[in-house]
Amino acid sequence: MRSAHHIVLIGPMGAGKSSLGRRLAEAHGVPFVDLDREIESRAGRDIPTIFAEEGEAGFRAMEGDALEDVLAGPPCVLASGGGAVLADANRAAMRRHGFVVYLKIDVDEQLRRLADDTSRPLIAGDDREAVLRRLAAQRAPLYADTADLVFEPAGLDKDTAAARLIDRIQTAHPHAAWRPAAALATPESK
Repeated sequence: MRSAHHIVLIGPMGAGKSSLGRRLAEAHGVPFVDLDREIESRAGRDIPTIFAEEGEAGFRAMEGDALEDVLAGPPCVLASGGGAVLADANRAAMRRHGFVVYLKIDVDEQLRRLADDTSRPLIAGDDREAVLRRLAAQRAPLYADTADLVFEPAGLDKDTAAARLIDRIQTAHPHAAWRPAAALATPESK
C-alpha cells in the first residue's frame, strides 16, 4: 500500500470535514488545514466575495493552486471544499499525496446541518434542496472514485465520529506515516 503524506477529507458541504478534520489533526499531532480558509487567506477575501468577483471558475483556479501547495507541504489533515473533486488534477493530487476519506451524508442530512448556514454561495438561492440534489448527483461518483475510505458520520456526535474515523483509518491504512497520539485515543480505539 502507498504511504500517504496527508489525510484528505472530501465530501459534500455540511458533511463535517472541518469539525472532524480538526479532531483528526489533534489526534495525529499534525496541523489542520481547511482549504476554503486557505483560499480566503491567500485572496484576502471571503468565499462569497471571491464567487461574486471571480465567478466559480476563478474560485476553482484558486482552489487548485492552494490544494497543490498544501499537498506539497508537510503532513496535515486537509479538509477540502465540496467541489475540489471536480477537477481531474485535484483528484489525482489528492490520491497521490494523501489517504482520501469520503465523508458521506445524504441530502436530507445536509439540509438539516445547513439549515441556518448563509455563508455558502452555491446554496444561496431559494431551493437549497434542488441545488444539493443536483450537486450530489454530479459529485458523489467523484467522491467515491477518489476515496480510499468511505465514512458515514450521520447520527454520531463529533467526538464519537472522530474516534470511529481514527479507528477506520488505522485499519484501512496501517502503514500511515503517522499515528494518533495515545492520549487522545478513546476506549473504543484502544
